[in-house]
Amino acid sequence: MANLEIREGEYGDKVMALEPGGIESIPAKDRHGKARDLFATWTSPNLEFATIYVGALGVFFGMSFTQAVLGIIIGNGLGALSQYFLTQDGPKYGVPQMVMGRAAFGKLGNILPSTFNAGAAGIGWFAVNSVSGAFALATLTKLSATVSLVIVVLIQVAIAFIGHNLVQTVEKYLAPYLVVVFAIAAIIVISKGHMGAHAKGAFPGAFLVFVGAVYGYAAGWNPFSSDYSRYLPATEDPKKAGRSASLGIFVSCTILQIVGAAAVTAGIHDYGAKTNPVADFTGLMPSWLGKLILLGIVGGSICANVLNIYSGSMSFLTIGFKLGSGQRRALSAVLFGIAGFLLAHSAMNNPANNYENFLLVMSYWIGPWLGVIFADKVLRKGASVERLLFSKRENIAGPVAFVLGAVISIWLFSNQKYYTGVVPKHNGNFGDLAFPVGFLLAFVTYYILGAKKAKAGN
Repeated sequence: MANLEIREGEYGDKVMALEPGGIESIPAKDRHGKARDLFATWTSPNLEFATIYVGALGVFFGMSFTQAVLGIIIGNGLGALSQYFLTQDGPKYGVPQMVMGRAAFGKLGNILPSTFNAGAAGIGWFAVNSVSGAFALATLTKLSATVSLVIVVLIQVAIAFIGHNLVQTVEKYLAPYLVVVFAIAAIIVISKGHMGAHAKGAFPGAFLVFVGAVYGYAAGWNPFSSDYSRYLPATEDPKKAGRSASLGIFVSCTILQIVGAAAVTAGIHDYGAKTNPVADFTGLMPSWLGKLILLGIVGGSICANVLNIYSGSMSFLTIGFKLGSGQRRALSAVLFGIAGFLLAHSAMNNPANNYENFLLVMSYWIGPWLGVIFADKVLRKGASVERLLFSKRENIAGPVAFVLGAVISIWLFSNQKYYTGVVPKHNGNFGDLAFPVGFLLAFVTYYILGAKKAKAGN
């Protein structure tokens, strides 16, 4: 590991100790855990209302329940598949996912996707999940939405501030409660739904937009993949780690999103000026169960956001910011908590529109990013990139392919409120194809421009 920067300090498996350092590789003496633990790590953060609402979007778009289920399976399957491969880098290199991107993007070129992920995870996703948690807490306690938001955010920031081991522990021990209450809720909602309703929206346009939104939700975890597998001992099977992580995402997202689609047929409403679909959803249950589910929604939002703020701070440090402290990761978590709170507070007035567009924007940048990352992996054929992760070398093919894939795919195929691309502007039935087009363009461009360098191991 002579070519890696090694994280300073002692940490081990102590849960309440403040995690030292930043994005450096985890030393062998601090490696711990089992690959199977990643199933809970990636199940708990998806057992929340934000996941349910993604599934609800399909029926709100005018699709039938069956069409929505198909879109849910496809979108989550794609997001989970990439999680499987990316998670395997953790035990091998011991570094966060965005540091791994330096092999394909170079150190300076990697600032671009790292900046996107820092904003998307540490601020954007943090805000999205804080809103659903705040609405649930407000419904449960009758506190105002703002006060509820403050409480939820403070808990999330405190956990992320302490660090990796506490984050993993929270995910592990909240999982059983979340699984049980949402399983009971699923049975009740599906029993009350009217799944035979016919589609009212254009196909395949609405379907493709919905698949993009579902994929944006699942793939939103991809840039975090090795952040939570990097503490695993190098002796752990990386494929088992990948399976545990991908199954955690696929199973939890797919089941709860199907429940969300069914819930619309049972009577929950879209977010609006005078509606709270969190309260609608729990209103379908007996009072005692509704309260337990509200508590679960709060817990699920906390599980999601401790990952978001923790990984957002990882990306922030990957950009190259030096906070001049052995606790630089912890300090950056606080900064992102403040920014995420401000965005969440401003977004609470129109959560439905903000959420739908945010999910699509996530897929717009993650698609090209994944195209570059996987093209680089294919070209290198499993060769080690250890010496490239902290060196000052550059790889212009990465940022060029990323920008080209993102710009062209958005220009031609984006289909949302703030911008409609050339193709859907003239034929809305094309839906939103920005993600697959961005992925393919970036993959092919990097495969051509980066082939020589990657094959030579540079």
